[in-house]
Amino acid sequence: MNRFYSTVVNPLVEGVNLDDYVVATYLVGAEVHEDPLVKAVSIAIEQTTGSWADVAAETDEFRARYAGKVFGVYEVPDYVNATDLKMGLAEGQLRFYIIRIGYPVVNIDDNIPLLFSTITGNITALPNLKCVDIDFPESFVKKFKGPKFGLEGIRKLLGVYDRPLLNNMIKPCTGYTPQVGAELFFEAAVGGIDHIKDDELIGGDRAFNNLEERVTRNMEMAAKAEQIKGEKTLYTVNITDEVSRLKDNAMRAIKAGANGLMIDGWSTGLSALRSLAEDPDINVPILSHPSYTGAVYASPYQGVSTTVVNKLTRLCGADIVVIPHPIGKFDQMKFKSIQSYIQCTSKMYHIKPCAVLWGGGTIAGNIPYMMNETGNDCIMGAGAAVHGFPDGPRAGARALRQAIEAAMKNQSLREAAKEHEELRKALDKWGVVGEEDIKKNYLI
Repeated sequence: MNRFYSTVVNPLVEGVNLDDYVVATYLVGAEVHEDPLVKAVSIAIEQTTGSWADVAAETDEFRARYAGKVFGVYEVPDYVNATDLKMGLAEGQLRFYIIRIGYPVVNIDDNIPLLFSTITGNITALPNLKCVDIDFPESFVKKFKGPKFGLEGIRKLLGVYDRPLLNNMIKPCTGYTPQVGAELFFEAAVGGIDHIKDDELIGGDRAFNNLEERVTRNMEMAAKAEQIKGEKTLYTVNITDEVSRLKDNAMRAIKAGANGLMIDGWSTGLSALRSLAEDPDINVPILSHPSYTGAVYASPYQGVSTTVVNKLTRLCGADIVVIPHPIGKFDQMKFKSIQSYIQCTSKMYHIKPCAVLWGGGTIAGNIPYMMNETGNDCIMGAGAAVHGFPDGPRAGARALRQAIEAAMKNQSLREAAKEHEELRKALDKWGVVGEEDIKKNYLI
């Protein structure tokens, strides 16, 4: 019998205990003549027990316990006979399949680097292969702690429960001194920003901006703004650095008064994020920025999907995850953004939901759109709409809060703008979704 067709590596899902397997779903392109079952089993074996040729110790008994298992091969479209295939494909065109492979949990345990080596390792060198999802059984997830706070915990810290939270990232992104940053921080905070974060491009200590001084000055501004506006401000300071310096950066920041941390999660590594999130000494929320992730998900045929990125970031403990919204400077499709929100907030065993921060070009004119699509349990992230506002960041923050308040009251932005000068100026400068193409605002 052809071992590639054996039920040892091609079992029915109904014949196995799915709690024993992490199941990866792939989009795979193949030449017309390639046998998809052989290709699928080759991937399963390559990533677990075997190689391009059989080896003596890899018996059926061995494969039954440790080899990857092919749980499904589905061609799109679902050709059945050769005539349809010949009529449906042009010369040289690829056939595409959805392939589902189960990898034994015993091979991986809760080892994130080994998970990557198993599910995306050598096979990512193949053309036209993308991991579009990973299904995690409870047996795998049970050793992860996930977010300490999540959206519910962050709302409790800030005392804001009914509306979307408003975030600002300090601009310019990097190159400024702690004193300059603190001035910008105060103006944004006193204008009504709930959560201020560093940009992903300024992390740890910089020659021009010391970490502790940055934290101390900004938290002083948070306290000063609270005395005026009667609201707290969360500050997630970017501690991104070499892994060997991360814990020290985190503890220095917390000792200096930081009430939140930020890490470029995929640039630094998910294991680094997890080590911070699960550390009992770190008792503040952690924001994970998705810098670098576009390199792994942007191709339609290679890498991993946004689904994989989001599930893993949540699993490794991010309390806040930045997601590009579809009405902004990036061209992420709407359904991808909505999927991302679902992946971050739906039930996932004992893992808390994380807060979704809609980033990438938030303006007053697209806030009601996003609230209508995903509700109030989110964070609206605005950078240039605050610091690029004609009358300064304080007025820019007010305009965004006015847009949120209008949406909460089901009032149109144009009507609300008759009552609020800041909102009117924001709409005049950057426009409103549905009235015009707001993509004109963005240079990227």
